[in-house]
Amino acid sequence: MSSAVSNWRRSRVANYLEPLYLILVKNRRGLVGLIILSIPLAMAIAPQLIAPYNPWKTVDKPFLHPSFKHLLGTNDVGQDIFSELVYGARISLFVGFAAAISSVFIGTLIGLFSGYYGGVLDEVLTSFTDVMLLIPVLPFMILLAAVMGQGYVNIIIVISIFAWPGVARLVKAQVMSLKERLYVEAARAIGASNWRIMMNHLLPQLLPLLTAFIVLRIGGAMIAEASLSFLGLGDPTQKSWGTMIYWANNSGAISSGLWWWITAPGLMITVSVLGFTQIGYAIEEYVNPRLRTRA
Repeated sequence: MSSAVSNWRRSRVANYLEPLYLILVKNRRGLVGLIILSIPLAMAIAPQLIAPYNPWKTVDKPFLHPSFKHLLGTNDVGQDIFSELVYGARISLFVGFAAAISSVFIGTLIGLFSGYYGGVLDEVLTSFTDVMLLIPVLPFMILLAAVMGQGYVNIIIVISIFAWPGVARLVKAQVMSLKERLYVEAARAIGASNWRIMMNHLLPQLLPLLTAFIVLRIGGAMIAEASLSFLGLGDPTQKSWGTMIYWANNSGAISSGLWWWITAPGLMITVSVLGFTQIGYAIEEYVNPRLRTRA
């Protein structure tokens, strides 16, 4: 009995690990994305092991150039820029993950209900989605963030509000196709409720696609956070790559020739977006047989 349970557990673990192996190891794009992301993820997970100084403390004279003592020099108040860069990964990645998950969650709910029920509910939700798609996102994000005030929780809410419409449309299309399948008809025939069909039969079929949506939207959320923080709408008491660019610009880094102060966080944002994009494409190839065959 114990050996049977052990074999069952082993098979369950294998079922979870096999997709990760195929996406992150066997797929060239996934492997490249994983290697690229290893740097910002290491910074976010264990910044105290990488950063040589406390990023909130003055450690030397201001506006020092890069050296062995300070790899990226010091900022306008004498804080080590490299340490700021390392600790800033945590906030930037957190906002990216949280905003991507929130926007995909909202889009999934709207697309699921719209595609499954149809009728008047579909018309209302589809019209609302189309209106959201037509709104110029960046000006409205700036306006809403300014009204809500500074803070990364507010930034996550703002990004989530404007990032879900594309997800809703794709989920709706998938649900409209899935709800006509035989297993869904069989579930209705035995008396399964609409909620049970959506949660137990339709949503599990969407999970691989939703995972790809989340990964692909993390990079966009990070860029949005950096943009809003650059405009002074982030939390000035926290370290993020966006706030680093904000303080560098306010302190005259460009006019003073301190290009590395702005380039370093911008480069880390670019690297992170590239890594998440590659993994997102690898997930899409895994869940889409046509892409997998072409690859």
